[in-house]
Amino acid sequence: MLVRALTGQHARSVNFRGTTVSCGEYTTAGRVFVDTPGLHRASDADTVRLALEALVDADEVLLVASATQLDEDLDLLLPLVQGRRASVAVTRWDLVADHAAARAAIVRMALTTGLPFVALDARRPDAATLKELQAAVTAPGTVRHERAPVRAGWRIEPRRGLLDHAVAGPATAVVLLVLPALLAVLAANQVAAWLEPLAEAGTMPLAERIVGWPGPFGAVLAGDYGLLTMGTLLFVWAVPTVLVYAVLIGTYKASGLADRIGTTLHPLFRPIGLHGRDVTRTLMGFGCNVPAIVSTRSCSACTRPTTVGAIAFGSACSYQIGATLAVFAAADRSSLVVPYLALLAGATLVYTRLTSHTDARSTLNTLLIEPRTFLALPSLAAVGAEARGMVSAFFGTALPTFLAIAMIASFLEWSGVLDATGRLLAPAMAVFALPVDAALPTVLAAIRKDGILLLAEEGTVASLSAAQLLVATFLAGTVLPCLVTAITIGRELGLRFTGRLVVQQATFAGAVAAGVGWASAVFGG
Repeated sequence: MLVRALTGQHARSVNFRGTTVSCGEYTTAGRVFVDTPGLHRASDADTVRLALEALVDADEVLLVASATQLDEDLDLLLPLVQGRRASVAVTRWDLVADHAAARAAIVRMALTTGLPFVALDARRPDAATLKELQAAVTAPGTVRHERAPVRAGWRIEPRRGLLDHAVAGPATAVVLLVLPALLAVLAANQVAAWLEPLAEAGTMPLAERIVGWPGPFGAVLAGDYGLLTMGTLLFVWAVPTVLVYAVLIGTYKASGLADRIGTTLHPLFRPIGLHGRDVTRTLMGFGCNVPAIVSTRSCSACTRPTTVGAIAFGSACSYQIGATLAVFAAADRSSLVVPYLALLAGATLVYTRLTSHTDARSTLNTLLIEPRTFLALPSLAAVGAEARGMVSAFFGTALPTFLAIAMIASFLEWSGVLDATGRLLAPAMAVFALPVDAALPTVLAAIRKDGILLLAEEGTVASLSAAQLLVATFLAGTVLPCLVTAITIGRELGLRFTGRLVVQQATFAGAVAAGVGWASAVFGG
């Protein structure tokens, strides 16, 4: 928020909980601002390392401390910038009850430290406050104390509400956790029902003319997996889901609700090895896995691999959930979405527990949970800023990669490689009590999740019972992370980790699908 206010430029890096997860430079007429990740006390997250590394070359520093815990924040920040020139922005000023007394304390702290202090509501800074902040940044003082010699003397506690209730709190948090995904799916269904006929009417005539072109060009542009045929469907289903989901998650983060949900759910998820905030990061993956995985940079070192695994396995991105819903609709079994989500959630929890680090599950590990989370009415600008990171990651990283993969898949289909692979894997479908027609969708879904749509072909969907359809969509969606997700994980955590994750995920997803498939066959599902 502050970098946007100071420079007049949009924040470009992906954010989680209002905290930047990578360093970004913003050049103005007079100076270059480097926006660093926020610091969490005693954190071993990559974001803390990035912030500390950025301090090495910094000539001047703007310290951002919260009015709710000003003394504690200064005790953390001042030792890190000893001898440097700095100014201090005191945020969350809107939560201070007695502004006159608090401002007098701020003035005393400024006089004794020699540092300019500016108090503001970073979400809604007025013109006068921004001018004061610009002046403070232009004329910083020199840090000579490891803690403020004059203490603010206050600590603001958040108001307790339903989410803090011992019994009702966790139940409410779970509902709020899944609500954005459900609303995004419902909204996307409504938009897709309106857009899909229009999109097909605009592209299918052209596709019919192009598909007969010689060589691979017709297949790449208008084949079964071509840019015109499948690309249009991707935009119809995925883009509305991402947009709606990004706005909802942006509202959660800008209001502090995401933090409060994580705090409430932390005791429930610690035994499986997830931090409370990690649960919200996993939820981000339902919009797009790419920004969710990037946001794990601010995870603890012992929970980041587990969180990435949970996203890759159980965060059904907009492509996956959209394609799955389309298959259920084609089979006239839309009610399967409930058992599908239940199976996905249950399997993800078990998978996460089996793959998590023992240190993360230890009762001695507090996992850096912040019990003091504040709720505030978010501004439209704040929601837009939060949502922009997810949308930018989708259009800038995920979508171009998906289009490239579509071209590769089209070429493989034209060359006969996909059909050969499907025939080769067809006998393996018997392991899951599935017909051979489920092989090719499973192969394609490993490349891009909309390959699940092949299950909606008339002959295939007619050959599947309700239980088989459930198993087929689950297997196709979870047996491997899609290629975009795998590439992102490789960039973030390395090829060795990615290879191990792929093997673990394939093994577990296959075991679950086989168990459910044969149980359904034996008991007549």
